[in-house]
Parts: sequence; C-alpha cells; structure tokens
Amino acid sequence: MKKKLTYKILGTFILCLALLCTIFPTASATSFDPGFETKSDTIFLINLDTDTPVYQKNVDEKRYPASTTKIMTYTVVVEQVKDLENTKVKIKQDVLDELDGTGSSLSGLENHVDEELPVLDLLYCMMVSSGNDAALVLADYVGNGDVSAFVELMNNKAKELGCKNTHFMNPHGLHDDNQYTTARDLYKITEYAISLPHFMEITNTVTYYLDPDEEEILTTSNYLIDENRGGEYYYEYAKGIKTGTTDEAGYCLVSCAVKDATAYMCIALHAPNYDENGEWAENGAMLDSKALYEWAFSSLSMQKIVEEQTPICETNINYAFNQDKLLLVPEYSYSTILPADADKNSIEIIPDVPEEIDAPVTEGQVIGKAQIQYNGQSLATINLVASETLERSELVYGATIIKNVITSPWFIGVAVLVLVLFVIYLVLVSVIGKNKKGNVKKHRDL
Repeated sequence: MKKKLTYKILGTFILCLALLCTIFPTASATSFDPGFETKSDTIFLINLDTDTPVYQKNVDEKRYPASTTKIMTYTVVVEQVKDLENTKVKIKQDVLDELDGTGSSLSGLENHVDEELPVLDLLYCMMVSSGNDAALVLADYVGNGDVSAFVELMNNKAKELGCKNTHFMNPHGLHDDNQYTTARDLYKITEYAISLPHFMEITNTVTYYLDPDEEEILTTSNYLIDENRGGEYYYEYAKGIKTGTTDEAGYCLVSCAVKDATAYMCIALHAPNYDENGEWAENGAMLDSKALYEWAFSSLSMQKIVEEQTPICETNINYAFNQDKLLLVPEYSYSTILPADADKNSIEIIPDVPEEIDAPVTEGQVIGKAQIQYNGQSLATINLVASETLERSELVYGATIIKNVITSPWFIGVAVLVLVLFVIYLVLVSVIGKNKKGNVKKHRDL
C-alpha cells in the first residue's frame, strides 16, 4: 500500500509539471552541448518544468518505435475501459497464436488461456515485462475482436495529440515498415499518457506478481529503474516509462528522471543493437539517457531571465494627456533552464511591438511580444503588456482629430480648390464691374 501511494504521488508530481508547461511562455527549439557523443541516432531531452528542450538530435526524423508503441496502446485502452480493476478479459488461444514465430517478448499469458484476467493486470503485463501477448489481447478486447479497429483508434489519438509523423499498424511494436514515429511525436504521446490513471505507477514498477501466491512474477525490461539487475544502466533518479527493441528499430527508451523537484524526460531511439562483430551491443539508449540525465542535473539550472516589471521597450501612445510614450513589461516573470555557467550577456530580448497604439489602454493589456534568445537560439516567446493604465483625453483626442483633418491631403486640396474658386470669383466680379463701368461711360458720352 505504501509503495502504491508513493507511485501515485510520483505520478501526480510529474503530471503537475506537465500541466505547468501549459502556463509557461511558448518554448522554442533549444539544444545545449553536453560535451560527449551519444550512441542513439535520435535523442530528445526535455525539461518538464518548463517544457523546454535542452538536447535535440534528429528529433523529427521518422523512426521505428518498437515496444514504445505500447505507450499509445496503454492510452487507448485506458480511455476505452473505465473500470480497469474489475473489467476482466478472457485470454483466447487464437489471439496468442498470432504471435507464433515472431520472437515476441511475452508475459506468460499462454498459462492463462480461457481464464479471465483484469485489464489492470494485463496493463502490467504489457508495460512492465513488455508483453506483446498482453498488448494483442487488450487490442482484441477493446476492438471487439478486430485489432485493426483498435489500431485505427491509436492513429486517431495520435492525430488528436498533434502528432504529424506517426502511424501505427499494430498495438505491440513488432516491425512493420509503415509503423513509425518521431521523438517529438513520442514526447507528445508520453506527456499525455502521464496524465492517465496508473501510468506512472505501472511503468515505474520493477516487479509485479500476477497471482496472490507470488509465483508468477513480471520483471521490468527497464534497467534504469532496476537496482538489482540494472548494473551500469541503473540510475537512482529514473522513473519509468517504456523500453523497446527490434533489429530495425534498434534500442529504444522513453524515460523520466526526477531530482530535487526538477524533472526531465528523455526519448532515445535507434541505438545500435549489434557491434562491429555482429554481437549484441550494450544498450546505447539506456546509457545515453543516464548520461544525459547526469549532465542535465549537474550542468543545467533554472535561471530567472526577466522579472514581471522589468522594462523591455517603449511604444508611442496616442490621445493620452501629457504623455506620448508607453512602457512595456513582461506579462509574467520568466525563468528557464540554462547552463549553470551561462553568460548573461549572451541573452537577448528582441521585442516585436506596434510603433504606436491608441489610448485607452489598461495595465496588463497585451501589446506585443518579445523573443528571448541565448547565443542566437530562441528560448521562448513572451507577451509584453502595458505597464500602466492610460485613459483617452477627449481634449487631446478632439485636438488631434482637428489637426488631422486640417492637415490631411483631401482637406488641403478642398481648401486650395475653394481658394482658387474664390480668386476666380473675385476676378470675375472685377471684370464684370469694369465692363459695367465702361458701358455706363459710353451711355453718358451719347
């Protein structure tokens, strides 16, 4: 019970960090140099406190996901099955037979054919020991006997989460040329999965017993969290989430790490399975993830870039009494992850605001934006707001309107035209007057 409570607290903590990302300024693509080479062809390391990427390597290249596919399988199952503990699924032999000859990782469901197991137990089978049998049984159940219908739900969910380069063909991750994802998409999927019931509790489980007699044991495939079997891979601050490996996908790992109330997620894909001699290689995805976590926690720190009332720039203000400039400040104070030894002179704040605005404006009203850069890399985009409330002066407004009218081209044109017509009128009056005088004089001479 105590262990379950700990996992619930952990899941809630990471979920809160993920939700906090939604109120931070828009984070941009950032990548710092860890000072060492990584084995994985794709890596994405993200600070979950600020949703800030801190290391990126080929994050938008398509990769085969292997068993990290099961993160989406978990998502669809949990959204479709409301009572995970009391909903039971019959283990069918014909479903298990579909995995014959595939070399699949299994969780021992062949020992439970024609029995009914709770969905929650099957989720442990799928996520802890990476059982392809459990993934297929769950997909068959949710899809009402049609696994392809379940896969369609997976693809629909990927689109809903904003994944642009992800496509699923099966629920377990066995190789298919048309099953692929990217590190960026996998981050979106995992970030969402963290918010679902039991996800962190299950994926951070090292051992799980399927039976009350504790004879059937499931053991994690994630050595980052297994102190007894992990060896050089074990990392004390690692939390969950899912491993994966096929010949085509290489070694894959999606994981989290939490230390001193700071959290990161690392996605490592396509680390080589084999060395130059054709022998099994060490798991580069796990080694990369551990090394990057150690680097991030020791070399990066949260740093405040701007305070809420820090003056950033000015813009011209029209119609305010006795004032023609408005000071703009950040909507919120902004902090982000930077190298601990970052040079403050390398940080630039580049405003993008209109040249002028019209009163009235209210303190806190969004006027423009500013991009924050570090060494030429965009860190974030923040809102700039009015530092004070300025009412419109009707006197200034009226005077400005009059001034604008009398200085406008059309007004000047009309005035010139009236003046010309007036001059013409005077000339005509003068000419007509002279003609009349001439006629009178001639009449007198007669």
